Amino acid sequence: MAVTPLIWIITIGVTILFFVYEFFAHVRKPHEPTIAESARWSIFYVSLALLFGVGIGLVSGWTYGGEYFAGYLTEKALSIDNLFVFLIVMAGFAVPKAYQQKVLMIGIIIALIMRGAFIAVGAALIENYSWIFYLMGALLLFLAYRQAFGSHESDPANGKVVGFARRILPITDTYHGDRLSVKIDGKRFFTPMLLTIVAIGFVDLVFAVDSIPAIYGLTEQAYIVFTANAFALMGLRQLFFLIGGLLERLVYLAQGLAVILAFIGVKLVFHALHVNELPFINGGRHIDWIPDIPIWFSLLFIAATITVATVASLAKTRRDARAGIER
Repeated sequence: MAVTPLIWIITIGVTILFFVYEFFAHVRKPHEPTIAESARWSIFYVSLALLFGVGIGLVSGWTYGGEYFAGYLTEKALSIDNLFVFLIVMAGFAVPKAYQQKVLMIGIIIALIMRGAFIAVGAALIENYSWIFYLMGALLLFLAYRQAFGSHESDPANGKVVGFARRILPITDTYHGDRLSVKIDGKRFFTPMLLTIVAIGFVDLVFAVDSIPAIYGLTEQAYIVFTANAFALMGLRQLFFLIGGLLERLVYLAQGLAVILAFIGVKLVFHALHVNELPFINGGRHIDWIPDIPIWFSLLFIAATITVATVASLAKTRRDARAGIER
């Protein structure tokens, strides 16, 4: 896939412009978005992402188009899981609803910056060291286990990173609008809004570790990795307000993501064996009989897993609610 520096510059520039527009058009004035507003913008960003994928398929071929769609679906699913943790963070810090947009916007921008850095590092490693696929595959299998059997039910307001920030910074007990700092009796204090953003930033770092190896298991094209991540993050703020109540009903989302991460981890290990150069594995020779899982199968598997996890989650919460009413 040929991507010139000019295309990279235009893509990054347009991405920045979208986020600048988001800030000045929607976030600058604190308010709680309506369902209608959130739905309109969510549909717009999802449609834009799908059109971009069709464009990649038409211009560069449907192999790359399929890689983009598989990556976009995976990143969108991981981003929804990210939203669940954002919800816990903002509940832990009791962020007023009118100011949640600003927290989300800053969190999404931090996520994009961190993922951009990981994408650049990942591209350099893949270009120079084929054995990195073994490490990525093993990491994803570990993350799949943690996703399936771990828990989101930690208290972000009392985490180690936030605790360190509380010790070294003077923090007020109450919010002062959406400001990060305020002067009281001539002395500068920071507000709980800053602590919330610190917690969100740490969450973004953790999710970047999940996200980037996962999508590199579906494509080696850094441009596809970046655009799939950018489009997955665009509209995430609106999606938070649109499906905020639904997030708590997606009880099997973690297990669904665990299946996806494990699948991509196995795919990466297969690919590592296929391009093997490590001298202590098969004498440093490629293992040609190991299959490379085709992208169409990956796309179908990821879409089916997300669908099954969502349907099963909604069915379980509906049964639980019915059982609670009957009791």
